[in-house]
Amino acid sequence: MKIRKTILLVVAVFAVIVLNSMLFTIDQTEYAVVTQFGRPIRDITQPGLSWKLPDPIQNVQRYDNRLKVYTPRIAEFLTRDKKNIMVESFVTWQIQDPVAYMKTLKTFTNAQDRLNDIVFSELGVSLGRYVLDDLVNVIEDSLKLPEMMAKVQVVTDQKLADYGVRISDVRVKVLNFPEKNRQSVFQRMRAEREKMARLYRSEGTEESSKIRAAADKEKTMILSAAYEQGENIKGEGDAQAIKIYADAFQKDPEFYEFTRSLQAYEKLIDKNTTLILPSNTELLKYLQKVKPE
Repeated sequence: MKIRKTILLVVAVFAVIVLNSMLFTIDQTEYAVVTQFGRPIRDITQPGLSWKLPDPIQNVQRYDNRLKVYTPRIAEFLTRDKKNIMVESFVTWQIQDPVAYMKTLKTFTNAQDRLNDIVFSELGVSLGRYVLDDLVNVIEDSLKLPEMMAKVQVVTDQKLADYGVRISDVRVKVLNFPEKNRQSVFQRMRAEREKMARLYRSEGTEESSKIRAAADKEKTMILSAAYEQGENIKGEGDAQAIKIYADAFQKDPEFYEFTRSLQAYEKLIDKNTTLILPSNTELLKYLQKVKPE
């Protein structure tokens, strides 16, 4: 009886060990490849519980499926107009086909080396098609760097597809110049800025001249209208005064002549005035009628 129980226990333990070696779980952050005697037979891209034949018949290779960022080494490239530039870039990538990745690259280090070679090659080819002004420019519409990097991303993704890798983005992190070229680049950028400043000043001067001309024109029109209105009012007043004088003269010509003479005396004669006039002058006819006291 004891032997029988021992045998059953051994069988149960062996079954557990075999079952444990056949079942395995896949995490959300990984892919798996089931190999049979080292040869991949199927991939598992969905998380959860899965199975395989016991070791050493079949094994499981696991690969991280998360998006990764790789920064290639800083490299010097030549533009189409023969200008040297230092480029630091970064690549975002992830495993898309774990079987192809296992067959071609196998390890993370090999994948990074391959990424570095392909990105370095494509950046060199693409930068050689553009002049420096296309890559560094203060005018946004003239800047072609985003367009160039989009093309690099597409070509790099196509070349790495056979390795089971997907490239989601390739960007320039830092674009700099060798020390010997920096001064000339800064001088060119300064000249462009000064050119833009002169353009803005010219446009501002032209606009201010237009505003001043419009203001002067409006001022002239307002003064002209005011002068015309003033002259009209003055003319109407003079006409009304003449009419009043004429009405008064018609009512009593002698009194009108007398009052006008008094007004003339008031303007011409004061205490410091000395008049030497003929005795028969018209101006003195009312003074001659005054009897001395």
